Amino acid sequence: MTVPQIYIFVVLAATLTLFIWGRWRYDVVALLALLAVVIGGLIPAEQAFSGFGHPAVITVAAVLVISRAIQNSGLIGWLARGLSTFNRGPMLQTGAVVVLVGILSAFMNNVGALALLMPVVIQTARQSDRSPSDLLMPLSFGSLLGGLVTLIGTPPNIIIATYRGTLGDAPFSMFDFTPVGIIIALAGALFIALGGWRLIPSRQAQGGDADGMFEIEGYITEVVVPEESGLSGKTIGELLAPAGEGEIIAVARLRGDQRDLKPYMRDLVRADDRLLLEGSAEAIETVVHETGLQIVGTPSLDADALESDDVHLVEAVITPTSRLIGRTVAQAMFGRRHSLNLLALARQGRPIREEILRVRLRAGDVLLLQGYAGAIPEALSALGCLPLAERDLALHRTPSPLPLVIFGCAIAASLFGLLSIPVAFTAAVVALVLSRNVNVRDLYSSVDWSVIVLLAAMVPVGLAVENSGATALIADGVARLAEVLPPWSIVLVILLVAMVLSDVMNNAATAVLMAPLAFGVAERIGVSPDPLLMAVAIGSSCAFLTPIGHQSNVLVMGPAGYRFGDYWRMGLPLEVIIVAVSVPAILWIWPL
Repeated sequence: MTVPQIYIFVVLAATLTLFIWGRWRYDVVALLALLAVVIGGLIPAEQAFSGFGHPAVITVAAVLVISRAIQNSGLIGWLARGLSTFNRGPMLQTGAVVVLVGILSAFMNNVGALALLMPVVIQTARQSDRSPSDLLMPLSFGSLLGGLVTLIGTPPNIIIATYRGTLGDAPFSMFDFTPVGIIIALAGALFIALGGWRLIPSRQAQGGDADGMFEIEGYITEVVVPEESGLSGKTIGELLAPAGEGEIIAVARLRGDQRDLKPYMRDLVRADDRLLLEGSAEAIETVVHETGLQIVGTPSLDADALESDDVHLVEAVITPTSRLIGRTVAQAMFGRRHSLNLLALARQGRPIREEILRVRLRAGDVLLLQGYAGAIPEALSALGCLPLAERDLALHRTPSPLPLVIFGCAIAASLFGLLSIPVAFTAAVVALVLSRNVNVRDLYSSVDWSVIVLLAAMVPVGLAVENSGATALIADGVARLAEVLPPWSIVLVILLVAMVLSDVMNNAATAVLMAPLAFGVAERIGVSPDPLLMAVAIGSSCAFLTPIGHQSNVLVMGPAGYRFGDYWRMGLPLEVIIVAVSVPAILWIWPL
């Protein structure tokens, strides 16, 4: 083994460890790996950022924008509304969820499809007296299964298709993945609907139901302004100042029968006014001691008491790409920057009752926020959070078919060889902007830049693995297995390795690293690389054992109250079924 090979193996091991550790964002880890291979001299410095112009990166970015346009069109929301009224038993209901999200995920970003349907699925579960945990894991897994069906369903398919083009063959086209992908998706959907859902632990989280998840009264203290205190005429800000800025939130001011929700700090108080305060016990005790306010007690409240025509409560889940991750609640400054009050916080379905301001936020945490109705959607978008209710989710807009028409034209142009897929989809994005189906803000906010940076960084890292000879070294070892095992078993080995990696690291990174290995093995045993590349594509998108393998799994974790170990219960038998179905399907459609 040469020094460059030892070096790249150390870099890969460190990268994999950091991916599994999960404390650093995966795009940051990918950039560190890129810097390591450049500093180590495995790729020239002038090629370090060549990945940003890679066709796969351009295609992924374009697909994300097109997905936003389709979501905004109202057509998908119109279809989704029918799901909320579908209640014909748990088996058919679960099957409907998996099939609908699978169909959407085949033609749009699977995280976008899940985000669109999650509020509807939560509402459906509540109307059927089921826990959201019964349906949210099938929703997540269905989005992954649907992504297997087409080129644009998931980034690994785009990466594998593009890599094939670098080998001198034509890249895989839009529906080359469909024959194998649809067999796997149908097998997985049948398993989940017919009984797999029974393996999911039933958790009591009530996503979309603030009363059920948070027990709001446990977070709020009611105080009164005594007549003899001399506090009448002071501002709310002056009363709360002894606790320190941001330590206490004034949720409401009650004056007789008048209820003023989300009052301003400059608002004046009168004698006998009551204030509903959210903050730590220590902070409230400090204010009471310093000002002479009197604690009335813990009010008996429900979510309706804290809402009005202008002020709404919304539950929102923190996405894996949110800028909130790793910050404390105090650092997030919800009120100052976004005019939101954070009333409560839940993690894995359980309310966090410690001092909220000190809590570091994680992906999948569920926030209970209070804010002005018109400002909530923009604030959630800026924070990187998804609402768990149907407000402003394009479910009730007049459907517009134009985005689908533009999308269909782009697909047709690529199928008939008029334009390459990156060019066709980029042209579709331009057409969507010019037709005002995507505004400039959506154009940039819809792109998951962490995924783009990850892909752009990992493409040169994959090249470095090849340049060092490490790919050839591993391929030689795998090829020797073919001397004692039947050739079809190599497809199985490649599939299993990709599946294991995808459960602990990003699926796009798995595809980037595994594609050259699959081709190297095919060269050495003298078979077509296509079945091995298909095995990589499938394995990279089958992250069913852990919540960290795919963003969809993370997004449903908090609203459903899942724990880390819940996923493998249904995920493991699902992966066994996928392996049993996919190997013969691959060899049938793509013979060695």
